[in-house]
Amino acid sequence: MDINEVTDELYGLEPADFMEIRTARAKEARADGDRALANKIAALRRPTTVAWMVNILARERAEDISNLLELGEAMRDAQRHLAGDDLRTLTTQRQQVVRAMAKQAGALAADHGYQPSETALREVGQSLHAALADPEIGELVRAGRLLSAVSYSGMGPAGLTLVGGSEHKRTPTRAARDEVSEDALIEARSQLVDAEEAEREAEAKARSAHDDANRATANLSDASARVEDLRVQLTQAEQELQFARRAEQVATGQVATSDRELEQARTRVEKLRKRLEAFATD
Repeated sequence: MDINEVTDELYGLEPADFMEIRTARAKEARADGDRALANKIAALRRPTTVAWMVNILARERAEDISNLLELGEAMRDAQRHLAGDDLRTLTTQRQQVVRAMAKQAGALAADHGYQPSETALREVGQSLHAALADPEIGELVRAGRLLSAVSYSGMGPAGLTLVGGSEHKRTPTRAARDEVSEDALIEARSQLVDAEEAEREAEAKARSAHDDANRATANLSDASARVEDLRVQLTQAEQELQFARRAEQVATGQVATSDRELEQARTRVEKLRKRLEAFATD
């Protein structure tokens, strides 16, 4: 067992299983007398949900990831040679490919029992764009060992390292090592790693909550505007209804008056007809 084998195993797991298996592997390493390996295993960080989605995409759609990174190399070559037409074509292709692969990652996550949010899918897309733009990020993605969502600013992926690779950490003094037992030290490191993971997840949830709140505010504003429009329309409709009622009352009154006048006219005609007939008889 070495750090790369354990890392590949851990980063192929679902996030909920990560810490349990990490602890088990660290204990196995300690039992084998490999304290250095146990320390490295305990220090491995659990990936965020977005990073996990990218990692399972890299593991289950390795060929698609390779094609994506080849597209990135083609775009960098087009930029170096100032091939404007090629670059425009590749840019369109990039947008289509990244959008499709982000949907694939979402589908894979759903297959594992996780329904990703729109924010998570957007961050998956940003990470894939970063992999296209920067070779170092691309290798992180290809290896399926991404720790958190990444984005590319054009300045390079400062601070990114491949999980399981070489690390530069301050070594505790001998006195400190004598005071703290090996198990307690490993446990303390694990707790720190877990706290950092919880912090990252809390930040991601906070971003998602802010996004949801902004969308809710926008929806509320739209709904309020629609309600106000409907109120105006209702007021106008009520006014039209009142006018129509008055018009109907007037028209009904005119009908009654007209009927009376018609009856009176008919009666007069009948009287005059009878009088005329009487004159004719005489």
